[in-house]
Amino acid sequence: MMFERFTKHARDVVRGAVEHGERAGARSVDAEHLLLALLDREASRVSFALAALGLADRKDSVREALDAARRLGGLSRADTDALAGLGIDVTEIVQRVEEAHGVGAMSGDPGDKGWWSGRRSFSRGAKDVLERSLRIALAHRDRHIGDEHLLLALTALPGVPAEVLADHGVTYESLTRVLYGRHEGLGGGGEAKAG
Repeated sequence: MMFERFTKHARDVVRGAVEHGERAGARSVDAEHLLLALLDREASRVSFALAALGLADRKDSVREALDAARRLGGLSRADTDALAGLGIDVTEIVQRVEEAHGVGAMSGDPGDKGWWSGRRSFSRGAKDVLERSLRIALAHRDRHIGDEHLLLALTALPGVPAEVLADHGVTYESLTRVLYGRHEGLGGGGEAKAG
């Protein structure tokens, strides 16, 4: 089982992501919930790395950007730009849906937060982050998966979390420099290069 390789900090992040998903009434734990749980970390490699990259005082801005993306149904900027190229104004559609059904109607979350009392499943995006974190740990020859590997995975995979982090100056490259003191490629699958 992959979770046996997770450090206490990484397990805490996964538990925190489940809690974020539950509080939001989400049907599953998403990559965004993992990012929110990482932002909650204190006294860990992630918290120190985010502080070094100047994000410690701007976590609320990241949370707001994630909320804005959730209102768009989780569409990334690339998605909304592609739709705009087809003449579809996503902001206008969201506004109309929210006028008819309430704020957050596009998020896909049920209105009744108590709709399901079982365990939250992990979305494909969250599973991708967990799998990529393993590859990144192996590429760095780290024996265990820490919270830093989860954050690196979020920056390496396309999607809303990577866009939001990049907009706040946290990229795979900048994070790798802070964590490992060198520049590496985007891989995590053994293709990381020291530079």
